[in-house]
Amino acid sequence: MGQLMKTLLAGACATGLLLGSVVSHADEIRERTLRFAFQNVKEHPQGQGAQKFADLLSEKSGGKLKVRLFPGGTLGGDVQTVSALQGGTLDITVLNSGILAAQAADFAMLDFPFLFNNAEEAHAVIDGPVGQKLAAQLDSKGLVGLGYWDLGFRNLTNSKHPVAKLEDMQGLKIRVIQSPIYLETFTALGANPVPMAFPEVYTGLEQHTIDGQENPFTVIEGNKFFEVQKYLSVTGHIFNPQSLIISQKTWSRLNEDEKNLIRQAAAEAQKYQREVTAASMDKAKATLAGAMTVNEITPAEKDRFRERVQPVIDKFAKSLDANLVKMMYDEIAKVRAAQ
Repeated sequence: MGQLMKTLLAGACATGLLLGSVVSHADEIRERTLRFAFQNVKEHPQGQGAQKFADLLSEKSGGKLKVRLFPGGTLGGDVQTVSALQGGTLDITVLNSGILAAQAADFAMLDFPFLFNNAEEAHAVIDGPVGQKLAAQLDSKGLVGLGYWDLGFRNLTNSKHPVAKLEDMQGLKIRVIQSPIYLETFTALGANPVPMAFPEVYTGLEQHTIDGQENPFTVIEGNKFFEVQKYLSVTGHIFNPQSLIISQKTWSRLNEDEKNLIRQAAAEAQKYQREVTAASMDKAKATLAGAMTVNEITPAEKDRFRERVQPVIDKFAKSLDANLVKMMYDEIAKVRAAQ
């Protein structure tokens, strides 16, 4: 009987220690509200991914870690948003990875025109060593990488005429993101690129300050650019991985339990967001076809586009980490060899 009592007491003590450990662990998660700003509307796959991240983080933290979303560029364009993260006045954003070249030059390689043939090639690069090395470069820039989302292939719209061949690009005033490689790419193609923050694009198109812009189908549809643009040309000139990033100042105030929950939510939201993007592209293109004149670029003509922008790629590649650029092309080659 004495031995039985000792066994029961020992078990009770062990259970108490275990429960105490669980309670202690739960207490590590503190009440916080993280501010998450992005450029697209909340219905866009970017917005859906942000909402999924918010829902997952709330669920995993028992409602302690909340995320407040600021869609539609309401807190400014990407450049302003990144600056706000670095200053600690904003917590999280997601944006085209190439824009981060202003912080870490090697990100420009993800915006090489006509680099990827499909999303699988892009994922092989950003989910592997290349993506990891790029994200690590943000640590000294006041930013922390949480993963990579998809925006899809960028295509061209304008109000003047269909772009079916290289000559059709001549003289078009095209809004581009505030990135040197975009400026030089469209200059090489014969257009007049106009750097402009995304929240200003619709008004610029409506007032004919610019003739056109370039974005994936879902962005064109979600932001109703078809209301102020007549022609859509399927150029597929750049595939946009997106970087999900958090302020280093915010990150440094989190404990390891909170960081782990954010990493988990980010990983699950990444998978979901990519699936939503893939499913949304064909639907968005079909919707746009009912509202705009849509034309495809022939493979032969696309080769002319590629040839014209190759000097731009060569120029930027020289200023980047040669080993990292080679690693990127090697990853792409592996995917193509397996297809």
